Amino acid sequence: MDLKGKHAFVTGGGTGIGLAIAEMLAESGCAVTITGRRQEVLNEVARQGITGVAMDVRDEADQVAKIAQAVDARGPVQICVANAGIAEGKTIPKTDMDFWRNIMATNLDGAFVTLRECFKSMNQTDWGRVITVASIAGLRGLSGAGAYSASKHGLIGLTRSMSEENMGKPFTFNAICPGYVDTPIVARSQKSISERAGISLEEARKMMINSNRHRRLVEVEEVAAAAAWLIGPGSGSINGQCIEIAGGQT
Repeated sequence: MDLKGKHAFVTGGGTGIGLAIAEMLAESGCAVTITGRRQEVLNEVARQGITGVAMDVRDEADQVAKIAQAVDARGPVQICVANAGIAEGKTIPKTDMDFWRNIMATNLDGAFVTLRECFKSMNQTDWGRVITVASIAGLRGLSGAGAYSASKHGLIGLTRSMSEENMGKPFTFNAICPGYVDTPIVARSQKSISERAGISLEEARKMMINSNRHRRLVEVEEVAAAAAWLIGPGSGSINGQCIEIAGGQT
């Protein structure tokens, strides 16, 4: 792909899926803004074509200011990747309101503000691609992770609604729905599952691996490749879709 000069904005871009997508976009010629909560992490991965900006997606004012600054510095956002999110699990009876609100504030409210603010500049251009990173948990309920599943269901609904609102315009809105991906989030989930279920770390890891139909963790490069397809040539008719990356039918 030749995306030279186009401004791409990737939340949660310091590690994992976000970083893999950001690197793919930079290699394709984009001027990439990545965000995350810790500037030191962003500084470690920033290089030519990738600029790191500390931003908390839970803070609306912070997002509004930082996205405006990025637009001033690198032009209108024409590729928006709402990837920032957290994956924490509790059964519904054990889910208190603080836990629920933190999941929603990050995974759903945060993505809403990202899309709203990035689209303000994108809507003034003649081309744009919006990708949200949801989950297979956004397509079916996930036992022991009701808040997380609800947040990802909501994210898919938001993505599809923006697609409908802008039908016929030169923009597309799609959700990527991975299974368990080999990222630091999986490592943290492994520990959480182990503690909740009273099983070993290795058994917890096997549970996640076996949840993917092909019995292995998804690689971040596979998710980035799906993003490249949704952004690349010939993708204009792929709109309002959920792309599952889980090794088989979920």
